[in-house]
Amino acid sequence: MEKKKQRKRSKGDIGFDIFVAIVMIIMVLICIYPFYLAVIMSFNEGLDAQRGGIYLLPRIFTLENYAKLFRDGQWGQAFAVTLARTVLGTFMTVFFTLIVSYGLSFQELVFRKVYYSIFIFAMYFSGGVIPYYILLRTLHLLNTFWVYVVPGCLSLFYLIVAVSFFQDIPKELRESARLDGAGEFTIFRKIILPICKPLMATISIFTAVGHWNSWYESAFFIPNNKGLRTVGYLMISVINSSRASGNAADAAMQAAAKTTTLSIQLAAMVVAVVPILCIYPFFQRYFVTGMTVGAVKGAQGLTSKALGL
Repeated sequence: MEKKKQRKRSKGDIGFDIFVAIVMIIMVLICIYPFYLAVIMSFNEGLDAQRGGIYLLPRIFTLENYAKLFRDGQWGQAFAVTLARTVLGTFMTVFFTLIVSYGLSFQELVFRKVYYSIFIFAMYFSGGVIPYYILLRTLHLLNTFWVYVVPGCLSLFYLIVAVSFFQDIPKELRESARLDGAGEFTIFRKIILPICKPLMATISIFTAVGHWNSWYESAFFIPNNKGLRTVGYLMISVINSSRASGNAADAAMQAAAKTTTLSIQLAAMVVAVVPILCIYPFFQRYFVTGMTVGAVKGAQGLTSKALGL
């Protein structure tokens, strides 16, 4: 068997590959270095960091920024609330999205087109912030933990993608399971769920990141319960307070502790970002596949069905 002759690469091909590699390295450095700089400055004395000139390693290594961060009771409480919100909110979003979308994927569902029309209408039209606030107040969700979780239990965008995903699953799988005596719940639990791991991973990552970074619910919907503040809200509050403050007493306290407001902010940012970075590698193989799960096809299909009433 003759070996296939490999095409000899020209100088132009080699030069182009080198150019692409250089551009990619520059882009990686642009994306990673700001976070790396924040990490090393969070491990440096705050007052010393104000002098500048820190590029690769901390000049005066210290853990005081993190110690002061965790000594503050409100930060510890905020991390606990944010973690609970992220875990519970992500679980409920994935659970309700899968349950509802699986039911909508059945062609024989009664009033199926009506449901589609309602979902499509809700995607394009919103009542605004004031009606939303009134609705939350009517449901007695204001100043409670559930204002973080309940409004996001069902995402219409994820619902459309999930319906398209379930419709692409061969019907023969469900029919053969029914012939073996399996009910709908058994089919969903033992056949459908293992197949939709990429879908669940994609929804989980996007939902978890959104919950972890969100801050506006704390600002607008929990005005009277400081024990339910999130990490994102505290970071915004610290930034705003640092701009407004600057008196001699604050400067003296910072000089004694060798920390600054900026160094505490950087430590909080690192602690807030690291959990998400640690979770992503475990879902990466599912995430790449789930990104292409019937997104365009699902949106176009459901829209056409709704408009075809």
